[in-house]
Amino acid sequence: MNERKSDASRADDERAFFGRRKGHKLRQHQADLVENLLPHLALDISSAAPADAHEIFDPKADELRLEIGFGGGEHLVAEAQAFPATGFIGCEPYINGMAKILAQIEAGNIGNVRLFAGDAAELLAWLPKAALSRLDLIHPDPWPKRRHWKRRFVQDKTIAAMARVIRSGGEFRFVCDIDDYVAWTLSHMARSPDFTWLAGRADDFRLPWDGYTMTRYGRKAAREGRKAAYLRFRRV
Repeated sequence: MNERKSDASRADDERAFFGRRKGHKLRQHQADLVENLLPHLALDISSAAPADAHEIFDPKADELRLEIGFGGGEHLVAEAQAFPATGFIGCEPYINGMAKILAQIEAGNIGNVRLFAGDAAELLAWLPKAALSRLDLIHPDPWPKRRHWKRRFVQDKTIAAMARVIRSGGEFRFVCDIDDYVAWTLSHMARSPDFTWLAGRADDFRLPWDGYTMTRYGRKAAREGRKAAYLRFRRV
């Protein structure tokens, strides 16, 4: 009886997860991109990662960067176009966000982006040690209710996972307009021996870094009167 109940609970969890993964119905072209273009760009973490992660890209990338939860893909696409020799990995579990970035990749004929439509923790575990020069987390889901704080991406465990895959001198960059999550992130990062906060003055976190591409979430926050914090942490 307990086993059957457990199976039913797992099925409910799967349906709830899929409900979060897929929002509005995709337009026909978006659905075609998900079906036909995504398989060519998707990382397969069921197989072993290459010893040199730069070889994920052809031609081999000079360096690798990862953006987790890229939303509509505005920031990731702008970065990929600005740095064509860099390989970019985008992680996004929502199919609608994946469809949006695929449309931009197709329109811009962008060849230096690979995608992962799954759990970022699994991707971090798959990547080789010191594979990344930078990891971006921009306007993540803040999970504002206290009982949901354990679902926030920034946790001691994930900070340790990031430390493993970000090379010495690389960076973790975090953007958020929710004060509580900013404070949460600063407190968690402060107790990590692997990262140093790069802020010498208030404007270092009040203003976007040079070349930053504002996302639709950032514009929405500004319209609603919320100010974002732009945090940079160097891997020691």
